[in-house]
Amino acid sequence: MATTGERGGARLVLAAAVLWGTTGTARALAPAGASPLSVGAVRIAVGGAVLVAVARLRGGLRRGDGWPVGPVVAGAAAVAGYQLAFFSAVARTGVAVGTMVAIGAAPPLAGLLAWATRAERPGRRWYGATALAVAGGGLLAVAGQAVRFSPGGVALALGAGAAYAVVAVAAKDLLAGHGHVEVMAALFAGGALLLVPVAVLLPLDWLATPRGALVALHLGLLATTVSYVLFAAGLRRVTVATAATMSLAEPLTAATLGVVVLGERLTVAGLVGAALLVAGLVLLAGPPTPATRRRPRRRPAR
Repeated sequence: MATTGERGGARLVLAAAVLWGTTGTARALAPAGASPLSVGAVRIAVGGAVLVAVARLRGGLRRGDGWPVGPVVAGAAAVAGYQLAFFSAVARTGVAVGTMVAIGAAPPLAGLLAWATRAERPGRRWYGATALAVAGGGLLAVAGQAVRFSPGGVALALGAGAAYAVVAVAAKDLLAGHGHVEVMAALFAGGALLLVPVAVLLPLDWLATPRGALVALHLGLLATTVSYVLFAAGLRRVTVATAATMSLAEPLTAATLGVVVLGERLTVAGLVGAALLVAGLVLLAGPPTPATRRRPRRRPAR
């Protein structure tokens, strides 16, 4: 059964996922010359720089703090790899299939990886909640969208889901000995460095426009810095599997903003998907079910 601390942690991850869900709308509002890959690279660069600055101000990034090389390198590579894999998947197989495969693969892969490497066995509630949330998220992603299948695109989307799992597990390992701001600073600074060649090769003139600068600041500050600080704070209290499932609030937020801000229409299938997704998240983040008391057996009369 979930404790008060675990429920609080799940809600922090939920808040992070809501901020992640604003990225699609922000990209849609970016200038015409902003390619998805360049937007992703700028997001990580701005977010990584701000996270490092905040961590330095907190005095948490000092030499000799004993950062384990394996989780830092794996997590940083996964931060960069997710951006490249996801946007490449969407380009090959379309937004609907790419998003559905990536969001559907992330929670099971994260749960399996945490089970294999950290012996974190998900609770019974997680299986039902994850099944509801993944089914709802997948339905929400493809509802009203043109479905296009590409084996290479699907493989890249699975790679994006696997990258998310690696980031979550690496962060969980690092949180055992470091602050949540410092952990995210280390991972995103490393990811930003790995994405420098991408940023150099792609046109970034859209950043010189007022709209482009606002989009970059929103993505870097809110959708990366604030969101991943919340995510790490929540991840400290819950299992990797629970955090991965709660992050499925991202497509729900994206769909809501698409309707409210961009004027998109949500189909009946999309509404059903949203309802399933909400049901899964509520089941996972809700209070524990009270134990049923057994009635004492009556002693037979003599």
